[in-house]
Amino acid sequence: IPLNGVGRRQAEEAGARLRRLAENCGELDYVASPFERTRETMEGMRAAIGLDAASYRQDERLKELSFGAWEGLTWKEVRASDPKGAAARERDKWGFVPPGGESYALLAERVTPVVAELRRDAVMVSHGGVARVLLALFCGVSRAEAPRLDIWQGRVLVIAGGRFQWA
Repeated sequence: IPLNGVGRRQAEEAGARLRRLAENCGELDYVASPFERTRETMEGMRAAIGLDAASYRQDERLKELSFGAWEGLTWKEVRASDPKGAAARERDKWGFVPPGGESYALLAERVTPVVAELRRDAVMVSHGGVARVLLALFCGVSRAEAPRLDIWQGRVLVIAGGRFQWA
């Protein structure tokens, strides 16, 4: 689904926040998940900063956590169709793998090399699951807590020096 007016405005606002946070936005590395909404967000943000909207990298490894057979279902539908699986996920959100999907632990394995390959400060446009994994891997958030954290659309999550803050 493409961004709506709210999403486009949030991308512009994120660009304005980034411009206040980073002295030289043009020197940062920019990488996005290949999904349409993340690409549109990146392009809107970059345009708001005054950078070429299309000059960024895409990385397949930044795709959202896959829920496999549960993809597209509401939690109510998941609980009705797979009560044992839903209960198992509630007990261990980090390690549970939905049928045909992936766990946060598997997502962490997918995302870790992306961060390891960075050679300078970077701006990533990705998804809530990826943000939660980054907070667990690099900011000391426990693996039990990370999957339960709220992730704010339209805000900038700054991760630096083992800490994080929302801007």
